[in-house]
Amino acid sequence: MVLWSKEQDKLPDIDMSSGDIEGTKEGGPLTPALLNSNCSVPPVILSKGPEEEILGSGNNLELTEVPNGDAADDVERSEIVVATDCRANAKGQREEDALLENASQSNESDETSTDQSPEPPAPLKETSFTIGLQVVFPFLLAGFGTVAAGMVLDLVQHWTVFKEVNEVFILVPALLGLKGNLEMTLASRLSTAANIGQMDNAKNMWKMIMGNLALIQVQATVVGFLASIAAVIFGWIPEGHFRLDHAVLLCASSVATAFIASLILGLIMIGVIIAARKVGINPDNVATPIAASLGDLITLSLLAGISTGLYKELDNNYANPLVCAVFVALCPLWVLIARRIPSTRELLYSGWEPVIIAMAISSVGGLILDKTVTHPNFAGIAVFTPVINGVGGNLVAVQASRISTYLHMNGLPMGDPNPTPRKCPTPCATFFGSSVNSRSARVLFLLVAPGHLAFLYTINSLRGGHTMLTAVFVSFYMVAALLQVLILLYLADWMVHWMWGRGMDPDNFSIPYLTALGDLLGTGFLALCFHMRWFIGDKDSSLGN
Repeated sequence: MVLWSKEQDKLPDIDMSSGDIEGTKEGGPLTPALLNSNCSVPPVILSKGPEEEILGSGNNLELTEVPNGDAADDVERSEIVVATDCRANAKGQREEDALLENASQSNESDETSTDQSPEPPAPLKETSFTIGLQVVFPFLLAGFGTVAAGMVLDLVQHWTVFKEVNEVFILVPALLGLKGNLEMTLASRLSTAANIGQMDNAKNMWKMIMGNLALIQVQATVVGFLASIAAVIFGWIPEGHFRLDHAVLLCASSVATAFIASLILGLIMIGVIIAARKVGINPDNVATPIAASLGDLITLSLLAGISTGLYKELDNNYANPLVCAVFVALCPLWVLIARRIPSTRELLYSGWEPVIIAMAISSVGGLILDKTVTHPNFAGIAVFTPVINGVGGNLVAVQASRISTYLHMNGLPMGDPNPTPRKCPTPCATFFGSSVNSRSARVLFLLVAPGHLAFLYTINSLRGGHTMLTAVFVSFYMVAALLQVLILLYLADWMVHWMWGRGMDPDNFSIPYLTALGDLLGTGFLALCFHMRWFIGDKDSSLGN
């Protein structure tokens, strides 16, 4: 018989990367390759005898006819084992290749599914017209709100408590500045969260709302207390006398006003941001102006009403201290709520610096207002102070919130080293660049002149204040307002990027500083306008009562 005769016909030719097995009929050669793991055919060593002859060298073997029957049977069994082994190993190799291919496809599918994971929302494409259209109506609403606040201040400056306790005037810019320290910061923080999708989930949204409301209540109570201390100090330094009952009155009035105003405005801000997001309006454009539109009026009305009521209880030695104690005793509750929310836990410890420094800056503006409004020739400054301060603070808060949102959506992570650090911007780069932030700066600056003219006309029509709007006064006023907003927008461009590069969230740190600087610049420039007008002889102060 011939070795590998019939069984060879049953075996298909196997071509594998690691070797071949080839067989032929009738004396054809068998050329096995050494396939170690997949299809290993070790050379068959038969004992030499006269019946067979093995000729081969290396891996090539030539097997010849074996006449002996027993030996042929042994060889046949070896053939069957080898053939079965080759078939099994070839089948195993094919299965292994199929598994590897499936695993590769699975990995590619996983990578594809990973690549297709939800991406952060793309930045809103806004033209100058779109920005202006979204900003102008909240801006006008906020402006008329500041006009109403100015009319209220012009009225209440003649009330007994403002005449007997002059330090209440020092509280005015500090408490009105709370809308920049707390409410506008809250609006900017939540607007950014809404724009980047953090408020799309209802559970996360309500956690964020509860934490932020608790946070601003703590901050309002502490800042109100510190503002009263600053008012007492600034009132004591020039005059040199101190009254404890007046100090307690200032403390109770300031803390109660700050707490109630912050709660009301915080709820309004949350509603505005949620509604704006649902109707497709950028919350950055509407939230902060609406906060300002009601903030000044609500805060000033609360301050006048609460201080007047507590002044009537001045003889009662327990009323004012009790009011202070109640609001201070609520602080641990707000701290406990704010600590449970991760987004506000950090701000509970790190968010005090800008708020306290901003309060101190605003208190300096309050000192300027106190010394100017008590001058008999400059009583008209009261009605214009909330307007010029409010407009400047509103516009710079919008710009700072927009730049912060832009950096959150497109910029490098906060605090990461930038290989090309951003230099201090030039005014030309801030206002005449091609970026969307420069575009919004131009739009906001162009709103200043027509807005203030509309507000001045409204005040004049309502016969508010003690100053007639002459051409000289309007010219000085417009120069002061334009210069104030120009400086603030430039500082916003620099400050927000500077804070971002140092790992500070601009939503929490920039707006308090900018609105406080707006109060200081606005009050200072306005006082300068009245002094210059008086100096050149434009002394018509016959309007108003």
